[in-house]
Amino acid sequence: MAAWTDRGQAPALIAPRIAARIAALAAALLLAGWPAAGAEGFPVTIRDATARDVLIPSRPRRIVSLAPSVTEILFALGLDAEIVGVSDADDYPPEGVARKPRIGGVVIDIERVVALRPDLVVGVPSLQRDHLARLAAAGLRVLAVDAASADDTLAQIRLLGRATGRVREADAAAARLARELGVTHPTGRRAVYIEVWHEPLIAAARGTLVDDLTHRAGGVNIFADLRGYPQVSAEAVVVRDPQVVFLLHRQGQEFARRVGWQTIEAVRARRVHVLPPSLVTRPGPRIGQGLALIVRGLWGGPW
Repeated sequence: MAAWTDRGQAPALIAPRIAARIAALAAALLLAGWPAAGAEGFPVTIRDATARDVLIPSRPRRIVSLAPSVTEILFALGLDAEIVGVSDADDYPPEGVARKPRIGGVVIDIERVVALRPDLVVGVPSLQRDHLARLAAAGLRVLAVDAASADDTLAQIRLLGRATGRVREADAAAARLARELGVTHPTGRRAVYIEVWHEPLIAAARGTLVDDLTHRAGGVNIFADLRGYPQVSAEAVVVRDPQVVFLLHRQGQEFARRVGWQTIEAVRARRVHVLPPSLVTRPGPRIGQGLALIVRGLWGGPW
């Protein structure tokens, strides 16, 4: 029997050969850097911080960020052109946010957000749950993200990478941050008081990002028995006698002059330091810098 030629082969035999050639061509194009259909991973469904499944049908082209931490991550992923609105509190990167429309701070201007015609709005439910619900009710696609630890922050970066079609950029940013978070410190522990505000006294306790970073640096929070940002008494701080104090406001000199606080070890040892809040309370790409400052404050070194 004569061998089949390409022209004379039966369709059932031709189809596998054509499919193999197409697959080989597609592989060659991918190796050459050509994008394949669906390479961005869309449509994608994201489980957000409120346990909602958010369907994102295609790569977002117009994004509104409702929180500084979200904005920092989006810029780190190279989404400058896609960001069409930011919150009043956003200040980093300064040259980037200066060019963006503002949509409110503690109170979000819902009408202004809608007018920007975003195909994705990203906010933080622990701060903006009601506003996020109102934006969703207005027909906008809303993604809620939240993070209370360094590990949460790494996961949030990767989640936003999936949601925006910047998976490789997100993986790279998370890897860089993970290396920074691997900073070593002397063995041992020091008792730490973290003061968020002074009138009244508000401390950062367990379950906050700055507490997690402090623990990583070798600190033990004197209010680890509390959670979140509780109001505390001056007497409790004196009795718990922290060895190091971190202030998230600029009242460093006044701190040492508080009546009765001169007996605190941190004051006597001159280990009272002001930390930039944006580096230790915003779950974003710069928390590695915040951790480095905490390590120096705990164990010495240039401040």
